[in-house]
Amino acid sequence: MKITKKYSSGCTMLCCMVLLMMTGCATMPGWISSSGASRQQVQNSPDNARIQGIQLVDVTDALARRLGEGKKLGRFDMIFPASEANNYLVGPGDIIEVSVWETPPAMLFGAGIFDPGAGTMTSHAVSLPGQMVNYDGMITMPFAGRIAVKGRTTQEIEEDIVKRLRGKANAAQVLVRVLKNNTSNVTVVGEVSRSALIPLTPKGERLLDALAGVGGVTQPVNRMAVQLSRENVTATMPLDAVIRDPRQNIALKPGDVVTALFQPQSFSVLGATGKNEEIPFEAQGISLAQALARSGGLNDNRADARGVFIFRFEDQKLLDLNEPAANSTDGTVPVVYQIDLRDPASFFVTQNFPVQNRDVIYVANSPAAEFEKFLRLVVSVAVPSLNVNRMLQ
Repeated sequence: MKITKKYSSGCTMLCCMVLLMMTGCATMPGWISSSGASRQQVQNSPDNARIQGIQLVDVTDALARRLGEGKKLGRFDMIFPASEANNYLVGPGDIIEVSVWETPPAMLFGAGIFDPGAGTMTSHAVSLPGQMVNYDGMITMPFAGRIAVKGRTTQEIEEDIVKRLRGKANAAQVLVRVLKNNTSNVTVVGEVSRSALIPLTPKGERLLDALAGVGGVTQPVNRMAVQLSRENVTATMPLDAVIRDPRQNIALKPGDVVTALFQPQSFSVLGATGKNEEIPFEAQGISLAQALARSGGLNDNRADARGVFIFRFEDQKLLDLNEPAANSTDGTVPVVYQIDLRDPASFFVTQNFPVQNRDVIYVANSPAAEFEKFLRLVVSVAVPSLNVNRMLQ
């Protein structure tokens, strides 16, 4: 009877501890080991945050679409207007050659040649020495004077010279040839086999032609982006998107700068997921649904499907904030996006929500998992105590 009574008192003590634990199971004690904050702690943390102004934002379909549009890279065919046929335009520094044909009898640039078989004087061609176009875009030609050639095609220069020789040369025909192209080039730099100036020809070289001309890129295509700078406009697109869509392989213009950018983008996943690690993704970007899948999905035994959070420094222009936010050094604001995967509609939302470089995706433990962890701890302490009491009887 005595043993039973003491054993009963031990059981009563254990039950009291369990009941005490159950009354506070919504927020487990801080000394319990955990992989991170619970859902309730994340949702309540902005009030006591170390960084004042952290925003907690519910992810909706409208927000996901707005973020997707705001982060979408521009299309080259929309940003850079389609250029006409790439007729080479002469510029300062180019070296050009002018050849003139005359019809006998009048020979302005040289003596005629007699062909005994034909019995007549044949036409004669004179090629003037090649000359570099001056800084002011002019060249000098005998009997034609100074001729403006800057920004003109070889055909336009030929027509101008013919007009100037009219009445001086007999039915002159003129051919203008570019011996050395020093102005109509594009610059290719970045993660390529070799940086170089690529000369443009009337063929009309395109973006991928320039990259191929320098030996291609040195990193995997899906991790590369192409930046094109033309005058005061700069745009960037993933390289694999340019390859897949021929419309983005636009014709280049003189002075363009093509930069191949290696973009080692990645996100970190923590908490109750299949694996916790930093995961790289493609330059074209991925959605939240893809990111969760690459991390092994939610852990069925631990995860709180209502507690999926994305920690990010976000561009404030993309958010409609009702409260003042804390600004980081680069002008972005700290934001915690939250999504409830218990709602089936949220799986459509995750397909539109774009993951950003350096995002931290965190999945909180469920209250049941924390309760089970605490229960195991209580039992591990209480059961040995009961055994000791029994041994003392």
